[in-house]
Order: sequence, then structure tokens, then C-alpha cells
Amino acid sequence: MKTRYQYVLSIIAAGMLVGTSGCSNMSAHDKNTAVGAGAGAVAGAVLTGGSTVGTVGGAVIGGVIGGEVGR
Repeated sequence: MKTRYQYVLSIIAAGMLVGTSGCSNMSAHDKNTAVGAGAGAVAGAVLTGGSTVGTVGGAVIGGVIGGEVGR
């Protein structure tokens, strides 16, 4: 179980690094939305034990919050 958890965290970290490399020409609002979605996805996955619905729901809620904060 611990190895699986470390594997999932490594995949998430790699995805975030690759995802942020394409953000150089994004507006501040877009960046805040993307960061919020990423943080929400991680929080949703942690809180629901890796549930797909929790991860997607967290990403949506985080994206909305990040977009609103960036205004």
C-alpha cells in the first residue's frame, strides 16, 4: 500500500511539473485557475482515498475557487 501511495504521488508531481511548463503564456487568471484545479485534485484524492469522483470533484471546485481568487 505504501509503495502504491508513493507511486501515485510521483505521478501527480511529474504531471504538475509538466503541466506548469506550458503556463508561460497564460494570463494570471488562467494560472490561478490551473493551480486551484491542481491543488483541488490532490486534496480531493487525499480526502477520498484516491476516488476518481473525489479527485475530479476536487479539481472542479479548486479550479472555480482559483479562478474567483484571481479576479
